Amino acid sequence: MFLGLSAELLARFQFAFTVSFHFIFPAFSIGLASYLAVLNGLWLWKKDPAYLKLFEYWKTPFAVTFGMGVVSGIVMSYQFGTNWSVFSDRVGAVIGPLMGYEVLTAFFLEAGFLGIALFGRKRVGPGLHMLAVAMVAVGTLISATWIISANSWMHTPTGHGIDENGIFYPVDWLAIIFNPSFPYRLVHTVLAAFLTTAFAVGAVAAWHLLRERDNRQARIMFSMAMWMAAIVTPIQIFAGDLHGLNTLEHQPAKIAAMEGHYETHKGAPLILFGIPDDKAETTHFAIEIPYLGSLILAHDINAEIKGLKAFPADERPPALIPFFTFRIMVGIGLLMLLVGVWSLWARWKKTLYTSTWLHRVAIAMGPSGFIAVLAGWYTTEVGRQPFTVYGLLRTSDSLSPVEAPAVGASLIAFIIVYFIVFGAGVFYLFRLFGRRPEGDEGASQEGPTRAAGITPAQQIEEAEPKHAH
Repeated sequence: MFLGLSAELLARFQFAFTVSFHFIFPAFSIGLASYLAVLNGLWLWKKDPAYLKLFEYWKTPFAVTFGMGVVSGIVMSYQFGTNWSVFSDRVGAVIGPLMGYEVLTAFFLEAGFLGIALFGRKRVGPGLHMLAVAMVAVGTLISATWIISANSWMHTPTGHGIDENGIFYPVDWLAIIFNPSFPYRLVHTVLAAFLTTAFAVGAVAAWHLLRERDNRQARIMFSMAMWMAAIVTPIQIFAGDLHGLNTLEHQPAKIAAMEGHYETHKGAPLILFGIPDDKAETTHFAIEIPYLGSLILAHDINAEIKGLKAFPADERPPALIPFFTFRIMVGIGLLMLLVGVWSLWARWKKTLYTSTWLHRVAIAMGPSGFIAVLAGWYTTEVGRQPFTVYGLLRTSDSLSPVEAPAVGASLIAFIIVYFIVFGAGVFYLFRLFGRRPEGDEGASQEGPTRAAGITPAQQIEEAEPKHAH
């Protein structure tokens, strides 16, 4: 024991801590890579220097975020050998190739084109540069696909066999890759990344609009971010509903924990708030809406929803964390929807760039996507307990033969180093966000302003970074 905690619990804390740091960076870089590709495409199409300036503005934050994501991901993966070597031994034949495919098809693609995308515009020409930017964006999506496939297989394992020694081996790779929860989880995660980026970009734009309402680059940023919020948030809510139906089918115990249900109900209520208590097997202070739980979860007001008591006591997930993190995620989603609708109203009233309160709310919503993806991840992973491979391999049977003091010491080291290194990185990102988007003072909303006596070609040349040869 270390500070009263077991090696298993400390190893879980360590993995959760490192994954939490890692997850926020890809959640931003996936959406930001696509945003850069759109900005570059609009620049090539419209020849409007504003889009080029925005590309140059956001490429450095993307490079920093991408770098921190790579570093945190590498550190995280070592834990499969240090703290979870039994898990690696048992499922390595399935998980290992999926992780390898991510490196071969996605990471190499991103790394190979990243330098050209960031610094090669003048050296390779606009066409090849656009290809490089697009390949980086595609690479981030491919990377997400393989990682989500591996994670989804751990939740809904299919296409494998288990030998007499308890070793998992592949039987049908298509069934492994396209396991039952994979499509829903992939769509939900990628849309979450887009919304995370949209609200981060919108917050930066709103910050600058409060200081300089006529800054055209800030206006374009804010407009694009609010379009994304208004269009993608309803799609995300719909995708989340489908994901919930899939989870109810394949992981009903997780749904019971998320909803705080210990008893099985026909026409289950929706518990808006309460405090789940696993020992007492009840949710204290529950505020309920009758029948709404069955209607939302199964789309049938009289559907039977199993409670945690319907499952063996040693196979139930702890309810407290997924109950609250699920509500945090859903609550933020509803706030995103409200902001998206508000932005449409402001756009129709022609106050999108002058509404001080909308801009203030957009700034407050800047970190909302990061909080939501972390809350969603905690809901998913804690709800899978007590298994690493759902129903087949228990977390307690996946741990390396390590002592609690060793895991505790490494956890403390991780916490110190991560807060120093990644704290400095995040501080630098905020410094970058504080830079003024190079604007066209007095620019109209309808089009770019041309400085007197300067040709469009000269403006483009001035907007591009100068590189020493």
